[in-house]
Amino acid sequence: MAAFLFFAVVLIWGTTWYAIHMQVAVTDANTAIFWRFLVASALLAGWLKLSGKWKAAPRQDIPLLALLGATMFSCNYMFMYRAEQSISSGTVSVVFSLAVIFNMLNQWLFFRIRPALHGVVGGVLAVAGVALMMGVTGASLTEIDGIALALGGTACFSIGNMISRHLLLKGLDLPTVVCRGMMWGCGFTGAWLLLTGHGLAGSWQPGWVASLLYLAVPGSIIGFVAYLRLVHVIGADRAAYTTILSPVVALVISSIAENSVWSASMGAGIALVLVGNLVSFFPWHKLKPRA
Repeated sequence: MAAFLFFAVVLIWGTTWYAIHMQVAVTDANTAIFWRFLVASALLAGWLKLSGKWKAAPRQDIPLLALLGATMFSCNYMFMYRAEQSISSGTVSVVFSLAVIFNMLNQWLFFRIRPALHGVVGGVLAVAGVALMMGVTGASLTEIDGIALALGGTACFSIGNMISRHLLLKGLDLPTVVCRGMMWGCGFTGAWLLLTGHGLAGSWQPGWVASLLYLAVPGSIIGFVAYLRLVHVIGADRAAYTTILSPVVALVISSIAENSVWSASMGAGIALVLVGNLVSFFPWHKLKPRA
């Protein structure tokens, strides 16, 4: 069961990046984000209501839930979707894998959880990889802009992780937190679309609708629930390997479907990011001989 959940998460999260690429090729990126979380939050809320698991959130926590929606389910995706208009979906997925490094640093900043030495080493390797990807040897301005946007989205996602951790430590129910965060994120994105003069209308093109449903149901609901179940079964440290392997799936799909061609510096940078994440999350303590 654990193996099935593990590879299901890797496959789902690894394929969502190309689904995003299909959406931004047809409509405005923010419109795609609005519909993704409108559908996902409606379905998740319906399931919670029907199963009797819907719980009211305390009034004093509403500002934090709104901030969670703004960072994790709105601004994060606005940056990521825009990034996919400048660089390949596979490259965006590799940059996003730096979320584990951002989380390590933010946990130190907000929760005083000191990172282990191997985490710091892995972070240095990953940052060096991003430097190579951003073209210290001559990437185009468009590629640099895309990677910078992906980094901004990853930073927003990590801040959202810290907010959700704080809310859970206060005793709030996780499914309710996620659902309300999606609702707030959808609201913020919709308001931004209206304020900037964009309509909320999506597209009825079959590819756009299919990618929307895939991102809303497997990408935003099933993948998340499967990951949380995996954390419960095998532990958070081993479950975190999904965030390292899913970019590999995204890179393969990107190479085939988008005909992506990487320069030597881009390829070396991607390799360093993946190795840095692996070094950060490898259970080095288990290699120590027992007394």
